[in-house]
Amino acid sequence: MEQQQNVHKRSIRNINLTSTISMSLVLFLVGLISLLLFVTRDMGNFVKENVNLSIVLDDDIGVQYKKRIEKFLNASPYAKSLEYVSKEDALKEHVETLGDDPQAFLGYNPLSASIEVKLSSDYANNDSVLVIEKKLKRFDHIKQVVYQKDMVSVINENVRKISVIMLGLASILLIVSIALINNTIRLSLYSNRFSINTMRLVGATHWFIRKPYIASGVTNGVIATMISYIFLGGTVYFVQHEFGLSGMILQTSTVLTVMGVVLLTGVLFTAISSYYAVNKYLKMNSNDMYLI
Repeated sequence: MEQQQNVHKRSIRNINLTSTISMSLVLFLVGLISLLLFVTRDMGNFVKENVNLSIVLDDDIGVQYKKRIEKFLNASPYAKSLEYVSKEDALKEHVETLGDDPQAFLGYNPLSASIEVKLSSDYANNDSVLVIEKKLKRFDHIKQVVYQKDMVSVINENVRKISVIMLGLASILLIVSIALINNTIRLSLYSNRFSINTMRLVGATHWFIRKPYIASGVTNGVIATMISYIFLGGTVYFVQHEFGLSGMILQTSTVLTVMGVVLLTGVLFTAISSYYAVNKYLKMNSNDMYLI
């Protein structure tokens, strides 16, 4: 009898171990898709925030008026950063880039000073740029506002397409992951169906019966989450060093958000699945236990 009990306990431990590993793999998948989704968003914002808006200034603009324009830009929500480029710096950059010096054969520097503005990602679209351009043209001593309209359109269109694809993929895999977690929990509780039925028959309340199984499910979910963190960390490390992306640093907010999503999925869905799995056996007749 004691030997049978030991075999039964080992069997339960093996089932719990298998279900925990299975859940960790599912949560790893959830974390990987979430990470890709947020990295795609961050990369899209990074690309959009490198859209350059050039404010070309008159040659006779005074220092005070230039500072007034810079003050307006610094106070605005759409300017992430700005840099003043003098006529001399513009000429130097032109010579370094194209190799010819227009001042050598014209006798004067034909280039103008400018303020180079990096836009915030929320404003890096053609509609916002048009509004910004109208506001800037109210200032005197601004010749023109130059930006790459076609590039802005292409960037936003590509970011939108990639985001939609990643969001759709994440939604599908999340549904699959939930189904896998639910099935894993149900299989792990299957061997305890007679214990649940016995407790019900001796008069234990439903909550008293559910509580240890929900607690066990949540514990396994937390353990599976920790294991999935190790898998995710190893995957990120491998990708960064194997594909030469060691310079790519994940934002702290992205890492914390992904960790939160994985933990919430691991705890919430194991608790819910455990609740409904136990309910199934609580509502089942004793004779039906032998038929499943």
